[in-house]
Amino acid sequence: MIITLKKQAPQQEIDKLIQSFESRGLQVTLIHGDNYNVFGLVGDTAGLDEKTIQANPFVEDVTRIAAPYKKANRLFHPQDSVIDVAGIKIGGNEKIVVIGGPCSVEGQTQIMEIAQDVKAAGGDMLRGGAYKPRTSPYAFQGMGTEGITCMVNAREKTGLPIVSELMSANKLDEFVEHVDLIQIGARNMQNFDLLKAVGRIDKPVLLKRGLANTIEEWIMAAEYIMSEGNQNVIFCERGIRTFEKYTRNTLDLSVVPIIKEKTHLPIIIDPSHATGDWKLIESMSLAAIAAGADGLIIEVHNNPECAWSDGAQSLKPERFAEVIRKGRAIAHVIGREM
Repeated sequence: MIITLKKQAPQQEIDKLIQSFESRGLQVTLIHGDNYNVFGLVGDTAGLDEKTIQANPFVEDVTRIAAPYKKANRLFHPQDSVIDVAGIKIGGNEKIVVIGGPCSVEGQTQIMEIAQDVKAAGGDMLRGGAYKPRTSPYAFQGMGTEGITCMVNAREKTGLPIVSELMSANKLDEFVEHVDLIQIGARNMQNFDLLKAVGRIDKPVLLKRGLANTIEEWIMAAEYIMSEGNQNVIFCERGIRTFEKYTRNTLDLSVVPIIKEKTHLPIIIDPSHATGDWKLIESMSLAAIAAGADGLIIEVHNNPECAWSDGAQSLKPERFAEVIRKGRAIAHVIGREM
């Protein structure tokens, strides 16, 4: 971190700043210039708040040289992390993983049929919402514990690990016991108490990007989880909110190489929530694979016209199978399997 002081800063104020930084274990180098004095800070500056420092009337500017995240930073962890989800490896140069299933679990028969279709198509995991964060309080909110139980039964029948969204920490024990990959949704990306709670468990976490969050804010959310001890974090890009109205959100595929450059964690893409339109899912899935994504999470429903939620962005099983078939060809070109 570099801190530029105003030239008229009294020596007493300079000494106070140096003492405050050294008390944190930081190495301070002071460079005297004609118009400014400059501090160079070396050490763990993650706990320093730039705005607090800049509030000092004798500070002209504060510039962070290293990223504020440490656990997720590739600089400190050069090799790719490979996250194990019930025996399925995600990340590195492992097989590109495909997760499929309905937005909402609607009952045992529905989720069992879809699970079997996902498996037959070549899918690796089953997704399904039991607790649903909906924009309207009058919309279907999910089946809750009954929905989780239905997914557990589908896992027993098909062998597919299950993925579901955790809404609050008071359901954490239920998810730890039954869910293989715990999803933190876009609306909870900066629910820091929830992030800390999943950081204290030993279960993989799928962290979706917030509706209007920067990449650094997203990585810092992962840092919250990892700082509590849980290193098993997978990023999920699901589109961000922009001025565009032709799609539900705007799918930012540039995050794939950026996340891989900045962090060592895997990233998967959710083309369903990103586009909101089943007709766009295939092309965006293939583009995500080409961009280097480690997986896809796609909404699949055997009767989307009658789905209790998000039918417009759900693929029928045969189209899901087609995405996987074409995706394997793209994966082969870039030297991966799917």
